[in-house]
Amino acid sequence: MTSPTSRPVSHTGLVVSLDRNAAEIAPSGPLRVCGRAILATLPGLLLASAVATSGYLLRRLPGMTTFSPLILAILLGVAFHNLVGTPAFAKSGVTFSLRQLLRAGIVLLGLQLTITEVIEVGGRGILIIAATLVATFVFTLWMGKVLGVDRKLAQLIAAGTSICGASAVIAANTVTSAHDEDVAYAVACVTVFGSVAMFTYPLLPELLHLDPHAFGLWTGASIHEIAQVVAAAFQDGKTAGEFGTIAKLSRVILLAPTVIALGLTTARNPAKRDPAAMASSSRPPMPWFVLGFVALVGLNSLITIPAADKIWMASVTTFLLSVALAAMGLETDIRKLTARGIRPALLGALAFLFIASFSLALIKLIG
Repeated sequence: MTSPTSRPVSHTGLVVSLDRNAAEIAPSGPLRVCGRAILATLPGLLLASAVATSGYLLRRLPGMTTFSPLILAILLGVAFHNLVGTPAFAKSGVTFSLRQLLRAGIVLLGLQLTITEVIEVGGRGILIIAATLVATFVFTLWMGKVLGVDRKLAQLIAAGTSICGASAVIAANTVTSAHDEDVAYAVACVTVFGSVAMFTYPLLPELLHLDPHAFGLWTGASIHEIAQVVAAAFQDGKTAGEFGTIAKLSRVILLAPTVIALGLTTARNPAKRDPAAMASSSRPPMPWFVLGFVALVGLNSLITIPAADKIWMASVTTFLLSVALAAMGLETDIRKLTARGIRPALLGALAFLFIASFSLALIKLIG
């Protein structure tokens, strides 16, 4: 029997009220999508970071310090993918590392260079560096065509040889959109021949009659990786080492106009673009993050960043690029890599010999 003062409770009303409260407590649509994206990205991001960290640990072993963390990261990534296998649930995070973290790392590279350092190289030095870069890039593309090497792979080898090794390869790939195996092959080429230069250059200053200034300029203008330039140049003393490092960093700044020019060239030649790239008309023809790199060079030139801060910024930059290359390795099938054959390796060797001899000839003539 119902009390006169009591009121009947509507079950339907209670359900509606509970649903409304649950909707108010639950995250909204965009937040829910963002949360799912983060959860999907996290496993692959952690895997790529773990591979990159392993590269740092491997570098501490005797005889491994001459290799940069970037190189070790991609080698370990390739080994993991081909021996263990990259799990499907890590795909989203690996792709994120390969794209977003790569762009962030390239932007932060701008904090390692100032306009003042470029000026210290001098007009002749900049001329030698720029002329060597352009000549090497053009020669490599031409020789790649002669040898029958795939155009995109030849572009990546040209970028890595003429500018700054692995960093230039992965930066150039943002506009060439080559296969991961091509990127891994190009990185392997610039690593091998850059290492050859690193060990052979210090034996040549006296034979070639190069003073420390000229030797530093030669290393900075022709050796592939920054770490390889430092290792080779300082073998001839502090003066050669410091000038070689500055010359190399001046060469790095040319990464921006080179990649932008490559992007514009690709955009203006629809016949040479992939169907997927042509289908996406909203995709910009040039990597705008490169402009971020230039902006940070300008910022670093205008304000004084404490040396201690520059050290950790450089460490963060290297780690981000290492994670990106680890992700590249985690998507690289070595069977597809070996299918490319010996011709791309021959192209890398010829490009190395060209940049070494061409830059040396310019230094002898006008340096």
